[in-house]
Amino acid sequence: MTDKNKDTLHFMICGRVDNGKSTLKRLLYESKYTSDNKSTALRCGTKQNIPIDEAYLLFATDRRNYIMDDRPWNEQFKCNMVTGASKNQLAVILIDASKGVLTETRLHSRIVAMMGIRHVVLAINKMDLVGFDEAVFHRIEEDYRNFAVNCYFSSIQAIPLSTLESDNIVTLKHMPWYDGPTLIGYLDTVQVASASSSGIFRMPVQKVNRLDQGLEGFCGCIAEGMVRPGDSIRVLPSGVTSRVKEIIASYDRLDKAQIGDTVTLTLTDEVDVSQGDVISGAGHLPEVADQFQAKLLWLAESPMVPGRPYLLKLHNQEVTTTITRIKYREEINTGAHLAAKNLIFNEIAVVHLSTGQPVVFEPSTVNHSLGGFTLVDKHSFKTVGVGMINFALRRASNIQWQVMEINKQARAALKHQTPCCLWLTGLSGSGKSTIANLLEKRLHRQGKHTYILDGDNVRHGLNRDLGFTEADRVENIRRVAEVAKLMVDAGLIVLVAFISPFRSERRFARELFPEGEFVEIFVDTSIEECEKRDPKGLYAKARRGEIKNFTGIDSVYEPPKSPEIHLCTVGNSPDACTDIVLQYLGEQ
Repeated sequence: MTDKNKDTLHFMICGRVDNGKSTLKRLLYESKYTSDNKSTALRCGTKQNIPIDEAYLLFATDRRNYIMDDRPWNEQFKCNMVTGASKNQLAVILIDASKGVLTETRLHSRIVAMMGIRHVVLAINKMDLVGFDEAVFHRIEEDYRNFAVNCYFSSIQAIPLSTLESDNIVTLKHMPWYDGPTLIGYLDTVQVASASSSGIFRMPVQKVNRLDQGLEGFCGCIAEGMVRPGDSIRVLPSGVTSRVKEIIASYDRLDKAQIGDTVTLTLTDEVDVSQGDVISGAGHLPEVADQFQAKLLWLAESPMVPGRPYLLKLHNQEVTTTITRIKYREEINTGAHLAAKNLIFNEIAVVHLSTGQPVVFEPSTVNHSLGGFTLVDKHSFKTVGVGMINFALRRASNIQWQVMEINKQARAALKHQTPCCLWLTGLSGSGKSTIANLLEKRLHRQGKHTYILDGDNVRHGLNRDLGFTEADRVENIRRVAEVAKLMVDAGLIVLVAFISPFRSERRFARELFPEGEFVEIFVDTSIEECEKRDPKGLYAKARRGEIKNFTGIDSVYEPPKSPEIHLCTVGNSPDACTDIVLQYLGEQ
């Protein structure tokens, strides 16, 4: 296995499935080779008892230990490597000499650059298919170097290979015109030390354990630096300070721990520490913010839409986030900055993110573990994107919430009512506005203070700049939800009558309110019945193609799965539906 007295190189191989990756991996860790007239065997092994998406291969030469990613180039691998689950320092970009630099090659290279890898081996394989032609090798190398200018790699070493007979992997063969290193010879000598590491202790807290004698232990993997008992620390985002009392690993007390070690820390003081907090050396601290600029790789089949809420996972923190702006999309082949309203599968863009609460981070160029994140769909819980934080937006630190002395409870008490948001959703023509109007009249007669936010009415003013694309609909609901939140804070009972076709946006609205303040009311009317009613003639226009993106016709409606109130309007009059809502409110 590996020798602890040697340094270790973490690297990965990326390329198309038919470029010879499997053969190259096998040759790297199973072959014997002669280097500088000295015979050395590559000794290999596989880490046991770990998830398959974290599997890697170990081998060693007489000069260096190696950890090589042995995972398929799939979406899960992209998630892991971009967010820093991989510590790769170098990438071997594998190219088929008979095909040259492909769009997929450029995509893989941009992802490699995105994750902070600065050293690349351009392995031009299958030279036997082009007759070991020197001109082909140099043309592919030139094409790649021209493309990679804006990837900002520190080094690119091009090596011609033929895995068919192990040419130039361990020994130079068949290509007398090539006077560079073999692949393993280059890997043995390349210098890949990172200049971006701060070296200051960082440990995201993964778990809080109750230890003996009532002590709390804070578990995590050290993302940066070293820690010793007695060191001063600060916990973020709270900012409280303390000192390290003990470092525990597998029931042993350690004199020190360093980057990559998984440990439990105890502190000299009782401090409030939670999962997702970061324990830092007391010197230069990580940042805390709720708005960022980041580079994002989109991995979902469905497009990314600005304004839609997602779950952001950043080291051990999980918060709701929205993409507030796509600054530009990167064209894969040229790197050109292109305008974009959404992102589709495998597109890379620079975006602005806004999180529901402040998070602890460092720019990815400083610390991959604290700068790499994943985006998860809040409905399916599938990973839809991965990215790296560039920096916090200046307005994130300039704008702070101003606490007022008169609060929601005081305003509600003055009105003698419990404020809430009654969110009516359903197809156009289902009866939302009719029921909301009747409901407000009944509440008004009871002396309640109310206000209706109606879809059509709001589009005459606040949302007059929005159309009916998916992105505009998301923004439409986001604005209305924020206004409804302010009105509830003012002590009102707010009735929102919007189609609001997407579950994700209704979930975003719900999450703005404390438990019990948001009441989802599904006004359930079939598309056939709505078309019969068609009070505004909209369905007829949509059927003729005069209105695009019309809900129920050429745009989907996602009915609520578990609304607080389910109103079936067929067979129930608007007055009867109103009675059902009032009965629910009275019971609550």
